[in-house]
Amino acid sequence: MAFKVLVVDDSAFYRRSLRKILEEDRMLTVIGEASNGKEAIQLIQSLSPDVVTMDVEMPVMDGISAVRRIMNECPVPILMFSSLTHDGATATLDALDAGALDFLPKKFEDISENKQDALLQLRTKVRIVARRKAYMRLSKKSHLPSPKSTTFMRSSSILTGQSNVSEQVSVSSVSASGKTYQCLAIGSSTGGPVALQTILTKLPKSFPLPILVVQHMPGSFTEAFAERLNSLCAIEVVHAESGMKLESGKAYIAPGGMQTEVRGYGENAAITVRDTLDSENLNYKPCVDLSFESLVNVFSGKVLALILTGMGSDGKQGCEKLKSVGATVWAQDQSSSVVYGMPQAVASAGISEKSIGLEHIADCLLSELVQT
Repeated sequence: MAFKVLVVDDSAFYRRSLRKILEEDRMLTVIGEASNGKEAIQLIQSLSPDVVTMDVEMPVMDGISAVRRIMNECPVPILMFSSLTHDGATATLDALDAGALDFLPKKFEDISENKQDALLQLRTKVRIVARRKAYMRLSKKSHLPSPKSTTFMRSSSILTGQSNVSEQVSVSSVSASGKTYQCLAIGSSTGGPVALQTILTKLPKSFPLPILVVQHMPGSFTEAFAERLNSLCAIEVVHAESGMKLESGKAYIAPGGMQTEVRGYGENAAITVRDTLDSENLNYKPCVDLSFESLVNVFSGKVLALILTGMGSDGKQGCEKLKSVGATVWAQDQSSSVVYGMPQAVASAGISEKSIGLEHIADCLLSELVQT
C-alpha cells in the first residue's frame, strides 16, 4: 500500500518535479498539489494525506503559519523544504518548533541534474516521515491544543526494522551515582532540534560541565541553530570552532558538513573542526561516532553520553568505546523519540544504562551532575 503525499510549493516547476521523483517510488503516490499554505489546509482536510512536503516561503499563507494551523486542526506528518541560507535555516527551525517532523535542503540543481543519491534520500525521508501518521494523536488536555501537544507514539520496528523486545524500561528520574564527570556529550538526528531545545533550555547558567552537541544538519543550519539556542538558554551556546577551550556551562554545536573532535587533556581540552578525510568513509558530517570516540583519550570514563532521537545507528560505536573506559551512556526513550533508531541502537545492545522520556532528561541530568 502506497503512502499518500500532498506536495505544497508555490513553484509549479518544483511541484511537477517532486511529483515525478516521488512517484518513481512504488511506495509513494502524490494525491494532490497546493501552491500555498491555505490551499494545503483545505486539501489535507479533504484528501487526508499520509505526509505533506511543505515549502517555507509561499504567498497567501507561508509554510510556518500553515504548519501551526495543520498541527492544531488536522495533524499530519510534515517534511519541510528550505533554502540553504541563514534565513532559510531560521525559518525551518521555526517550522520544526511548530510541529514539522523533519526537513531537507531545497536544491533545484539536484533535481535538474537528476542526482540519484539526493533523489533517493528525498524519497526515503518522505517514506519515513509518512510512517509517523499512524502514531500521531492530538492531546485532549485542552480545547485549543498547541503544536507541542502533538505526541509521537511508539514506532521502533517499522522505522528501524528491529523489534522492541530489548527496549529498556523508561525512567523519569534518577538517583545521583556520585560519579565525577568532565563532559556531557549529546548526539541526535531526526527530531533532534526540538529535543535539544527542550533539554538545553532547562539547564541553569551554572551547569557544571561543557556540553558537546553533535546534531546531523547542514552547516548553515547548525550556525543558525546555535544562535537560536543561545537566545533561549541560560547556558551559553556557540557554534564550535577550532581552538575553542571547553568551558563549564557552555554548549558547543558541531558544525554541519565538517567533523568535530576534542583533543588535549583536562583544562587544555579544546575543539578541533576539520574536513572529513576520504579514507574515513563516514556517512555523516558531523559524525557522532567520531566526536564521541575523540572524548575517550581526553576524558576517559568521565563522560556522560546521551543519544537522542534519530534515524540509523550513528553514536553506537562511539558510545561503546566510551563505555569500555567507564563512561555513562543514556538514551532517549522510545515513546518520546520521533525516530527510535539511534537511541534503540545503544539501548538494544545494552550499551546505555537508562532510557529516559524527553521531558525528564534535563531533570535527570541535573540530578546526576549538580551537587546539592
